[in-house]
Amino acid sequence: MNEIRHARLHRATSETDITLALSLDGQGRSDVDSGIGFFDHMLTALAKHGGFDLELKAKGDLHIDGHHTVEDVGIVFGQAFRQAIGDKRGIERFGHALVPLDEALCEAVVDISGRPYLAWNVVFPREKIGTMDTELFEEFFRAFAMSAHIALHLTCKSGTNAHHIAESGFKAVARALKVAVSHDPRSAGAIPSTKGVL
Repeated sequence: MNEIRHARLHRATSETDITLALSLDGQGRSDVDSGIGFFDHMLTALAKHGGFDLELKAKGDLHIDGHHTVEDVGIVFGQAFRQAIGDKRGIERFGHALVPLDEALCEAVVDISGRPYLAWNVVFPREKIGTMDTELFEEFFRAFAMSAHIALHLTCKSGTNAHHIAESGFKAVARALKVAVSHDPRSAGAIPSTKGVL
């Protein structure tokens, strides 16, 4: 399996203008600027621990709040992921990761199924981390899962520090995605489904 799995997308609306490039078979390098510092920190961690190369430039209506920017980045990231993964031949399809960060522990389970779904079981002890509303993490992952056409379950099993919970969650998703997109050497390039299509 030597194909290059990457995508470059641009999406502009009256609320946001986003350019994103994604390589699934990268080295974890990133150049990210969403205008929201903590969100950039999380996306950088996602790229690093997923082994993805990610370039992102987002301009949004942050004078209102971060909602449109975060959600639309999730949409574009999901669209790029779906485009880069292609027909899904030879991939593992499923991924699972448990990632601790001090007292926080998050579990992510992924199925690159073609059926979008988000199961969200994460509670934050405060409403903001830096300037970012913690409720926007769910919006990001929902937008990503729906646009990528994947099933994603994210559960926080323990944690009291909001920063640690968020970072543990992003790293868990990254590691689960890394497994799911990896090539299964025994598959002989087959679609990983009894239906023959995903």
